[in-house]
Amino acid sequence: MSVRRKWCTIYFWMCSLSGYSVSANSRTASLLSQLEKINLDSVLGESDNARYVTSKILHLVQSQEKTRKEMTSKGSPGIEIILSTLENTRDPQTILNTLNILIEVVSAGGGRRASVLVTKGGTRILLQLLLTASKDCPPNEELMVLLHTLLAKIGPKDKKIGVKARVNGALNISLNLVKQNLQNHRLILPCLQVLRVYSTNSVNAVSLGKNGVVELMFKIIGPFSKRNTSLMKVALDTLAALLKSKTNARRAVDRGYVQVLLTIYVDWHRHDSRHRYMLIRKGVLQCIKSVTNIKLGRKAFINANGMKILYNTSQECLAVRTLDPLVNTSSLIMRKCFPKNRLPLPTIKSAFHFQLPVIPASGPVAQLYNLPPDVDDVVDESDDNDDAETETEIETEIDDDKDEHFKNDDIETDINKLKPRQELGRSKEELKMYEHFFPELSENFQEWDLVSKEPKPFVPDANLSGPIVVPTASEEHSAEANPSTKGVALKECNPLLTEEYNRRPVFLELPKKDNLKDSSLHQQNDQRDMLPSCECLSQEIVKGLDRISLQDSAKNDQYYGSELVVKTESKASLATLACSKSCEQVSPSGGGLFEGSSVQLGKLCCTGVDSEEEEEDSRSSSPGEHVMLQVSDVSPVHDCDLYLEMVKHTKSVPEYSEVAYPDYFGHIPPPFKEPILERPYGVQRTKISQDIERLIYQNDIIDRVVYDLDNLSFSVPEEADVLKFNSKFESGNLRKVIQIRKNEYDLILNSDINSNHYHQWFYFEVSGMKTGTGYRFNIINCEKSNSQFNYGMQPLMYSVQEALRSRPCWTRVGTDICYYKNHFSRSSIAAGGQKGKSYYTITFTVTFQHKDDVCYFAYHYPYTYSTLKMHLRKLESMHNPQQIYFRHDVLCETLAGNSCPLVTITAMPESNYYEHICQFRNRPYIFLSARVHPGETNASWVMKGTLEYLMSNSPNAQCLRESYIFKIIPMLNPDGVINGNHRCSLSGEDLNRQWQNPNPDLHPTIYHAKGLLQYLAAIKRLPLVYCDYHGHSRKKNVFMYGCSIKETMWHTGVNAASCDLMEDPGYRALPRILSHTAPAFCMGSCSFVVEKSKESTARVVVWREIGVQRSYTMESTLCGCDQGKYKGLQIGTRELEEMGAKFCVGLLRLKRMSSPLEYNLPSNLLDIENDLIESSCKVTSPTTYVLDEDEPRFLEEVDYSAESNDDQDVEVADNAGDYEATNQDDGLSDTDSTKILLS
Repeated sequence: MSVRRKWCTIYFWMCSLSGYSVSANSRTASLLSQLEKINLDSVLGESDNARYVTSKILHLVQSQEKTRKEMTSKGSPGIEIILSTLENTRDPQTILNTLNILIEVVSAGGGRRASVLVTKGGTRILLQLLLTASKDCPPNEELMVLLHTLLAKIGPKDKKIGVKARVNGALNISLNLVKQNLQNHRLILPCLQVLRVYSTNSVNAVSLGKNGVVELMFKIIGPFSKRNTSLMKVALDTLAALLKSKTNARRAVDRGYVQVLLTIYVDWHRHDSRHRYMLIRKGVLQCIKSVTNIKLGRKAFINANGMKILYNTSQECLAVRTLDPLVNTSSLIMRKCFPKNRLPLPTIKSAFHFQLPVIPASGPVAQLYNLPPDVDDVVDESDDNDDAETETEIETEIDDDKDEHFKNDDIETDINKLKPRQELGRSKEELKMYEHFFPELSENFQEWDLVSKEPKPFVPDANLSGPIVVPTASEEHSAEANPSTKGVALKECNPLLTEEYNRRPVFLELPKKDNLKDSSLHQQNDQRDMLPSCECLSQEIVKGLDRISLQDSAKNDQYYGSELVVKTESKASLATLACSKSCEQVSPSGGGLFEGSSVQLGKLCCTGVDSEEEEEDSRSSSPGEHVMLQVSDVSPVHDCDLYLEMVKHTKSVPEYSEVAYPDYFGHIPPPFKEPILERPYGVQRTKISQDIERLIYQNDIIDRVVYDLDNLSFSVPEEADVLKFNSKFESGNLRKVIQIRKNEYDLILNSDINSNHYHQWFYFEVSGMKTGTGYRFNIINCEKSNSQFNYGMQPLMYSVQEALRSRPCWTRVGTDICYYKNHFSRSSIAAGGQKGKSYYTITFTVTFQHKDDVCYFAYHYPYTYSTLKMHLRKLESMHNPQQIYFRHDVLCETLAGNSCPLVTITAMPESNYYEHICQFRNRPYIFLSARVHPGETNASWVMKGTLEYLMSNSPNAQCLRESYIFKIIPMLNPDGVINGNHRCSLSGEDLNRQWQNPNPDLHPTIYHAKGLLQYLAAIKRLPLVYCDYHGHSRKKNVFMYGCSIKETMWHTGVNAASCDLMEDPGYRALPRILSHTAPAFCMGSCSFVVEKSKESTARVVVWREIGVQRSYTMESTLCGCDQGKYKGLQIGTRELEEMGAKFCVGLLRLKRMSSPLEYNLPSNLLDIENDLIESSCKVTSPTTYVLDEDEPRFLEEVDYSAESNDDQDVEVADNAGDYEATNQDDGLSDTDSTKILLS
């Protein structure tokens, strides 16, 4: 007895035991057993029995769903028996019965049952039967209909059906049947369905095209007729699949079929007034979309007036929501066929030039310098040429067995490269040059009058400056409100216990004193007496740990409600201040930029306030008076006059002489929440339609240049109805402005200096506006493939009129915001060698509140280099030198001659006794840096929060200073910040990709920052934590990247190697703490995977070469949060500064958790702390991120199918061709955010 018969017997017995006695299941099993016996015996005369049994099975399958399920259930031999019968029988009726059985089973079960049939070898048997049946003359029509119907149903589930059909010689059978039976719709319908399946294979499509399939399809679909619409739909789908082949598309173009398709579409559009045949109309559009994938097709489409035809028909469809698929597909075709325009610039290189001291031997900068002067780098010469594709299709098969799962090839898999190995790279003698940056390691404070000889609590001098407050978004009370922590003695805050005092570091060379031993013993006794109070105090510290001394929001509210301060002094008039205010000429050391010149504020409306509102303000200025903003309360560390003083010493390549008002006035967070913008339906589609109108109605376009940095003789238009633009100030970026329509402007950004790309950061001034008018701004040369502008982020605007009304703040503005691919072509020089790439557009509409206001727009909250210098100067002048050890050094000079600041912060020793000096020097280092990328201004605001918290008088801040020595480089790329770059320094390179081998001439700040860390490694004082602050443009929340060998190996699938690794999970502790303490921080977005493309970043180099285990990049969103306390809100400076302060709190918790004995904290508290990182020993699976610019794979990817003009995007869009209208979250593109399945 065969195995199959045994299975059938066992199956029949199991069905009997299941309790179905004389049920359909048992009858089916019995019939299958009989059929199996007939197949095995193959005795003459058994054909009648086979015919009878198969007819009975067919009856059961047609009448009962249970039988259909039973046939394909796991372990059932039903499908195998039926296929065996089909393969072995020669009886025509049995074959028909068997085919009908399989059709019934597959039709009712969807894809799963079709897959079962494929796995059992059904495709091969059916193709062989088709080949055999085709030899009959004439072929059996019923048999051919059933065979093609079944093949059409299982074909999509068999990836290799195209190859099998071609190998078996069955490819042209279906095509010949169609040719010979054009009037037999019943037969050619399933044949066309099979041809559609075959055509998904490019080689098959070419082969069928050579045999006239394209011409055949056009015979079927035209001319217009409402008869046989089902056949029409299938024929269009088949044609669309065939035209994806470039060879077939060229054949269609050569025969003039593009015009035919447009005519057919217009006919259906006109006659389908009730929209009953939308699928046919969409099928025609799919054919047009396929044929326009090639340049010849796009050219033919333009010549056939296709742009205007599709534009007019799509506009007529807008009123009917169910026709959105037609509008979206039409939009895609028009975007794709829109002729690629040249960016209206003389060159894509920056408008400013800076000669480098050394030209790199290779890389993009070297290519830029070696480019011949007569080369047009804006657009490729071949962009407007005829179709350049080869005439022959590249006949390659898709490897169907290829693993389709996403594999990150950028993950480092070499375990030897992953293991941190301390490599100083420079000799100790060379590193001695950095010794003078660490005076805290040798200072003995003998000349300091710290405290009396007997250590006693430090009482702050009442004459010292008040506490520095840090703005926050939290609603917690300030620490000063807690009487138990107010006026805490410094000595009691000191966490050092007895055993710490006896440690004498080897590198310390303090002179020994005769009474040292006695003093030490005396000190130990004092410490023992102090222990109970210290333990009690520690508990108080823990209770108040999160109560940062922060600015109460009520103060902001009060400030916003305050009135304007009017000054009538003639020497300080607004006209003098605003329109032509000149700083006193100062000669900066080293020859500053403003030597012999003056610093001027930008042009301001001299009326101060709107004339129509002056009567409402009892304190508004009279014609002889001028309104002056009292800015002393804007920020504890903002000083207008000091800012102007700092600007004088700031050196820029364009030699700016103007100061932007937002930087002069300062910024305070608005008192209201700014929710993430909800994107209105259809906004992107509307913007795209308006862009298409530029081509169709060219006479309506003004096309007038109103601002141009490249034209030195350009004068600002004087017309009243034209906006005036300016970006000639620190951190400004706007290169050219073109007026398109009366209230619409195209804006072009400047590339980074010594580069030809990185267009994203913008900061510019607008004036001359009217109220009640919506102005549309289009920034047309962005390069990132996506942006949070598609997901609720708004640009920022600063109104001088509002600042004069005591509301000096940046606010989120703009409606109808979207980010999409446009029709401006990027040259291969600008796209890294890739041809056919396009720029992207940020578009937003703004209605101004005040007439003739002066407003500023920015990508994110600006924070200039001069602001940083002012900030540091104010912090230095306001701190308590008896309590805080603060040093402000110059690490080095940048390429442009600006100083790179280095800040040291810690607590002063309690006294100049040896024990206290020893503890002072033994504090672990925390090394922080920020703003290596100029466009990531949020990193500076986070750093501002960190600096102000460290310099505050909060007891927790004092304990933090007593625990660590902070080395901070708050701005690693001053030149990039000053000159309005987005990514690079003046060397034209991303400084965060230079940490492996920094050049001291081209990358001085990175070279010396790394030198500081190498010096610490050389003297065995590795930082406990290194963190580089960054901003992220395509993700929400705040999160961290760290480094872990084990997690990296886990992602590569090398489990054996990862299991053998022993790794301290402490790298997860700080992020875990921040996820519990900082509202904006999201642990789920963190990643600890090391990628090859990031091997030259600060995070990886400091971890791998310097040996710092806790080496991080902390990324802050530019948009907002989608979790926690700030869910649904855009992020502001208040939240960013709070994040900087919370980072400090996290370090304090990290100290307590890593050294609990030093604090003698209660055991239950330690348990709670340890619970915070209970998962630190677990290897999780965070998303692995491998994209440029430190950016993870975007989780909210937008489908650009309606605005793409790149072939690769077109292919992606094809997968979603049969969908329309449903709402989705996160504001996905209008093309695919509204899709429902049509059947």
